[in-house]
Amino acid sequence: MSSAKDQAALPEQIRVAINNQQDSSERLIGWIQIVILVLFTVLYLAAPNPSPTDALFKPVPFFLSAYFLFTCTRLYLAYKSSLPYWILILSVLVDMGLLMGLIWSFHLQYMQPPSFYLKSPTLLYIFIFIALRALRFEPGFVMFAGLVGATGWMLLVWFAIKDESGMSLITQDYILYMTSNHVLLGAEVDKVMTILLVSFVLTLAIARGRRLLIRSIVEGTTAENLSQFVPESVAAQILNAEGPLLDTQTETREASILFIDLVSFTSLAERLPPEKLIVTLNEYFSVISEPIERHHGVINQFQGDAILASFNLPTRDEDHAGSAVAAALEIQEILKHHQFTDDIVLTTRAGVNTGTVVGGFFGTHNRLSYTVYGDDVNIASRLQELSKQHDATNLISMRTRQLCDNDKFSFVSKGSEVLRGRQTALKMYEASFKERALRR
Repeated sequence: MSSAKDQAALPEQIRVAINNQQDSSERLIGWIQIVILVLFTVLYLAAPNPSPTDALFKPVPFFLSAYFLFTCTRLYLAYKSSLPYWILILSVLVDMGLLMGLIWSFHLQYMQPPSFYLKSPTLLYIFIFIALRALRFEPGFVMFAGLVGATGWMLLVWFAIKDESGMSLITQDYILYMTSNHVLLGAEVDKVMTILLVSFVLTLAIARGRRLLIRSIVEGTTAENLSQFVPESVAAQILNAEGPLLDTQTETREASILFIDLVSFTSLAERLPPEKLIVTLNEYFSVISEPIERHHGVINQFQGDAILASFNLPTRDEDHAGSAVAAALEIQEILKHHQFTDDIVLTTRAGVNTGTVVGGFFGTHNRLSYTVYGDDVNIASRLQELSKQHDATNLISMRTRQLCDNDKFSFVSKGSEVLRGRQTALKMYEASFKERALRR
């Protein structure tokens, strides 16, 4: 089928996702076929049976039993592994072949000439089997099922009009056709054309649906991959952007900024070989990222051994100040008990500030990154730097303290200082959890 070539050009992980959808569809097809088989069996048992009760060969039970056995085998194989293409093609041939055999057997069951089965409404089941192929999202199989169904019906028509007695069963009289076993070729041509036309329309629809399926999987995979480089909320903005990202996809609002840095990183880099340093840093980032994300924070940048995280931008959080402080304190608490490779113990210092910042995509048209900017971002960085000379594990600003829950945190004043490039002094505090909050 041509779609197989198109799929081969896709990335491996997208092909795997599509194949998983196709495998699920094959199992669904199998269960629907069993339901159809059960319904047909019930109808057969409920209908009058004029065939001799002592007949050695009863065609309808034979075809139903054969179809049940094949469907169960196919469903079992579909649950074990992906069905190869030759089984899928064989399935179409067997589905249509057994259906045509079942229709053909009606003239034996009711002891009528072969043209009798051409009036059977069971012909409509052809469209059900064609529609089932649409569940795979492979248009080639839909058209193949339609061609097999149309060919099968033409063979049944040929067999019905072939009369060894030399009598012609073909008529142009519509009334005679409807009230006898005569054959109206125009009506049979209409049936064949309808089968082919329905198959063609479904093929077009599935071809379009397949493109949408692939696009959906590609976008989902892209968002998943992007989330490894940017936050999920940012990845969603990229996928849903209606215009250029640069200078347009920005937000400005009050947010809390957490700047956290590793203590004595330089000496650690001197002691460890580069490959062990990378492993330790990755483990460190993994450990400290969890509290940030749990408290609805978004990591915007990894700056060497430091992390810049924002709260309430881009992900909204009404208690963003408390979330930022809680994340900083939990990180320091977790690191006290976490044992890194070679018995390394790591500690951090943090700075938290709250103010109006802008978040968005910055850079050039060829290379963009998502981050937050503003004077209040710089203040968080400066607070982290000042924590060392003030002998504090963290420093938070006055605005952050005002927004925090006093029942959860305790604050110790660390004085005030005029930061570089500013005119007014900034009051600073060291935060900690209250004892009753820790006991919770």
